[in-house]
Amino acid sequence: MNTFRLIALGWVMFVFSAFTLTGQEAEKIEKKGYEFTLVKEVPNTAVPNQFRSGTCWSFSGLALIEAEILRTTGKTYNLSEMFVVHHAYSDKAKKYVRLHGNLNLGAGGGFSDVLDVIKRYGMIPEKEYSGLVINEENHTHGEMDEVLKAYADAVIKNANRRLTPVWHQGFESLLDTYLGSYPDKFVVDGKVFTPITFAESTGINADDYIEITSFTHCDLYKPFIMEIPDNWMWSETYNLPLNELLETLDHALENGYTVAWGADVSEKGFSWKNGLAVVPEDKLSDMSGTEKERWEALTPAERQKAIFSFDEIVVEKTITPEMRQMAYDNYETTDDHGMLFVGIARDQKGNKYYKVKNSWGTEDHKYVGYLFASVPFVQYKTINMVLHKDALPKHIRKKLGL
Repeated sequence: MNTFRLIALGWVMFVFSAFTLTGQEAEKIEKKGYEFTLVKEVPNTAVPNQFRSGTCWSFSGLALIEAEILRTTGKTYNLSEMFVVHHAYSDKAKKYVRLHGNLNLGAGGGFSDVLDVIKRYGMIPEKEYSGLVINEENHTHGEMDEVLKAYADAVIKNANRRLTPVWHQGFESLLDTYLGSYPDKFVVDGKVFTPITFAESTGINADDYIEITSFTHCDLYKPFIMEIPDNWMWSETYNLPLNELLETLDHALENGYTVAWGADVSEKGFSWKNGLAVVPEDKLSDMSGTEKERWEALTPAERQKAIFSFDEIVVEKTITPEMRQMAYDNYETTDDHGMLFVGIARDQKGNKYYKVKNSWGTEDHKYVGYLFASVPFVQYKTINMVLHKDALPKHIRKKLGL
């Protein structure tokens, strides 16, 4: 009986140790995914939610300005994105009609829109002008976008063959209907401001900010008009070599500047759910026999899931300027989305990433509204960046003649 108990106890201890080992292994498996350690983070304001509106450019552009005000004055402001949208839409409609409809009239825009509105019209705090007047808690612009476009098209096609002097007043009225009319004056910290005087009080000078990118079809170190549909203003972007584009980004973040980021997020390596943007290397030639046979037995859907499961740190592609250019020319890299670089991080293997502030809210999100973009992703999928001139490395600023 005692021998039996001893044997039984031994089996219990074996099973217990086996389960303990299994638990440790499970913990290791859980930690196989991406873990990030921040190396540098620049102070920035709260994550907003653009919801069902195509106005990421306004949210990210103002995120940059809010961070800049915080950097230079220590003050935290939540600025009105819809004030910018209202003015940009209004000005865009004028150009759309002058060009007989040969322009992109829609919700999209660029960082240059934000800077232009600040320079010409000023800024307003969010609490003074939210743009929410149609009994919605969040921005829902589908109907508004369609109505504004239809109205402008009707103006162009009108049977009078001559524009009426009030057509733009009608367009403005539609904007006021959907977004509300913005105030001419408002009070901040006990002082009365207009949008222009409020902008001046923050110390922001729109002329202090520049756009940069990296493409091979234009001369280096010179500005060119970026050929993207939403660049209705035909604003200019300075062209840098790819390595210097990333050098500039690093220099800015390391010296306390945030950087607005226009990027393509249509790649399967971009996962908002996982808070991650990577460019997996999908070459299969180096797979061993058994693994390759197993791989070839998978369905296309299963293969896609295997590549982009994000359960393990993936090997990423090496990005070249030629790859960037080809993706841009083939419409594989388009001006999808605007965000804000706010920091630098490393994964548990030492790989470098950029911490990015998004404008899709914070609810039920792994990183509460932020994501981590790998160096290859930024190299490959960047459309443009906007930053303060002082954030440029001195030798690059000299090359640009700034």
